This record gives sequence, structure tokens and C-alpha cells, in this order.
Amino acid sequence: MVTLTQLWLPVLLSAVFVFIVSSIVHMATPMHKGDFRKVPGEEKVLAELRNQGIEPGCYMFPFADSMKECGSPEMLEKCKRGPVGFLTITPSGAPGMGKNLVQWFLFCILVGVFVAYVGTIATARGAGFLPVFRLTGTVAIMGYALGSFPDGIWKGTKWSVVGKFVIDGVLYGLTTGATFGWLWPGA
Repeated sequence: MVTLTQLWLPVLLSAVFVFIVSSIVHMATPMHKGDFRKVPGEEKVLAELRNQGIEPGCYMFPFADSMKECGSPEMLEKCKRGPVGFLTITPSGAPGMGKNLVQWFLFCILVGVFVAYVGTIATARGAGFLPVFRLTGTVAIMGYALGSFPDGIWKGTKWSVVGKFVIDGVLYGLTTGATFGWLWPGA
């Protein structure tokens, strides 16, 4: 039997390797270049948002306070006229990636911990590379890739963008599975 504590090295190394792969995907390839577009009349939109005193958070428009209001003729007309959407406002200031990168790395460790946990339940000590890779890679792909689908379903994210994030997740999952297969404790 393999314990979770015996898998600290593949958990940490897989997080490091996924961090490197994600950096390459996002900085050295054009894959995600077209994921976002500029809002028409950006200056006017930004000025109005500032005038409204909008705070960081997630917003939906048009917004209904209840399910009853959601089906009202007024709300249906607002939705028909459009635009309809979601808006995420982050804190103002110069873009800083440090906090986001730390959080991403911690998320990679979290996925690795769940991968390790499932691995300890389903895979014996001394298992070969391929069975470990198949199981841990599948669990990691689920952790990295499937979370993109709700954005396409509920938030209107373009399916082409969702697909790119699924491809990212598959790459990260394969990287994680290979790391666990390589470092799985022997007999």
C-alpha cells in the first residue's frame, strides 16, 4: 500500500512541471491570444463604470433579484434588447501576476494531492509506469480540464475558448500522470 505522505515528491514536482508547461503554453505560443476582445468604446465604458463606483466582484446584466422577476415582461424585454452578459471586475492598479501565479501553483499542488489520494486507493506499491500514468493522468485531466465547461454552459464563454482550456488541462493532466508514473514508489 502507498500512503499519501509517500507521494509528496510527485505532488510537488508535478505542480512545478505543470507550472512550466502552462507558462510555455501561455507565453510562448499564440494559442490563447484571441481569447479576449476589446470592448467597443472602451474609454466611455470605463468612465461610466468609474462614475458608478463599481467595486471588484462578479456582475450579471440585466440582473433580476428573484426567479419571479426573471420571468417578468420587463426583464424579458431587457434580455431581448441586450446586451446580456457577465462582468468580472478586479481590483484597480497596475497588473501584477505574482499573486495569481502563487495561487495557480497552489492549485496545481491541490490537484496533485487529490491525484495522489486517488492513486493511493486504486494503485498498489510497485505498480508499473503505465497503470499509474493512466489512473493519475485521468484524475489530473479531470481536475485541470473539466472546470472549463461550466463557463461555456453558464457564462457564454465561446466554445473555442473552452476547448483551448480543455487542451491545456489535458496537457497538464498528462504531465501530472507522467510525473506520478515516474516517481511511483516501488515494491
